Amino acid sequence: MTRTWITGGRLPTGRIVDIAAVGGVIESVDDHDPAREEGDDLHEWLLLPPMTEPHAHLDKVLTAEAVQNPTGDLEGAVDAWSAAAAAGRFTAEDVIERATTAIELLLASGVTAVRTHVNTTPEVGATNVRALQKVREAFVGLVDLQIVALTRGPMVGPGSAPDQKALAAAVAAGADVVGGCPHLAERATESVTYAFEVAAEAGLAIDLHTDETLDPSVLTILDMVEQVHTTGFSGLVSASHCVSLGAQSLDAQQRIAERIATAGIAILPQPQTNLYLQGRDHRTATPRGLTAIRSLVEAGVLVAAGADNVQDPYNLVGRSDPLETAALLVMAGHVLPDDAYAMVSNNGRKALGLAPVNFRAGDPADFVAVDAPSIRGAIADAPRSRRVYRAGRLVASSDQQMSVHRRADT
Repeated sequence: MTRTWITGGRLPTGRIVDIAAVGGVIESVDDHDPAREEGDDLHEWLLLPPMTEPHAHLDKVLTAEAVQNPTGDLEGAVDAWSAAAAAGRFTAEDVIERATTAIELLLASGVTAVRTHVNTTPEVGATNVRALQKVREAFVGLVDLQIVALTRGPMVGPGSAPDQKALAAAVAAGADVVGGCPHLAERATESVTYAFEVAAEAGLAIDLHTDETLDPSVLTILDMVEQVHTTGFSGLVSASHCVSLGAQSLDAQQRIAERIATAGIAILPQPQTNLYLQGRDHRTATPRGLTAIRSLVEAGVLVAAGADNVQDPYNLVGRSDPLETAALLVMAGHVLPDDAYAMVSNNGRKALGLAPVNFRAGDPADFVAVDAPSIRGAIADAPRSRRVYRAGRLVASSDQQMSVHRRADT
């Protein structure tokens, strides 16, 4: 197999290295040899594990102009999206085009793995799952794309048959993960049980929108913990958002976090969208709408952060760059920069079932080089000068230029 070299990269420790990659994995990491002429020279740019987007909505992405949310809140987003969907605004071709653009932006930022939730409603069925599968095919060898079948209606009980049928169609079409929003259901506990049953039967992972509310009485995360323990579910389990956990007392946070850790459930906070949507009714001392990150980390829970919605009615902004997510973790979540970067890189890879990249022999030869002095500096400035490698091959590059034009003295 062909050996490729990527030379002159600077690890966060300050060590300048040359990396040899064979067969898509790192063969060796050696001290930099200035006499080595073969391979790509990174000119001592900061060399980091690739970034991950563990929670996207690629069927909605980049629709903020077309589907406007005049009130800016969650109710306005739901109303705007529902009206546009009922009017037939979103074809499979449109989803493919927007999702392709979004993944290209993510890839150029340094992302090589994405998990996207895709609406699986009676009206849509598996249409958008199939659309995202076509997008996945277009990025083979560039980006790993996991597709979550996101059912939004009742999962159990009266009126649930159409949604169950739609979810079954999405699973049959090849969705990778079972999703849903059980905390919104009247029968939340039974909905969690049903999601686990579907995932177990199909051999799929689970990633549920969980407790995306500031109401501390809503804690369906405990239903997920119970399901893992009682069923012995062996697949990957993630709980996205978990906002209400951050509204608990410190003692409750710690007790619940320990139970989450024993169940091996990954928690995926979404600082961008939850900072945007949560707390709007709190005109004073507005809560930040984030989960209990510190308590979870102290308990040993795997925490990986995503952007959630990007430039759609649910979040009007977003740059398709996990460094933006990392910056919000630092500013709003009080996470130190190195830990924040881990939450948007290797932690996300682990949550998605992918091997982490620690620049050791045998690791995937996936990484991003950034023209920055440190991880802190990369998060602070988010420089666009980047080189992205997948399986030892350069797959995306971007360069930032700036000029200051001073007026000549007269």
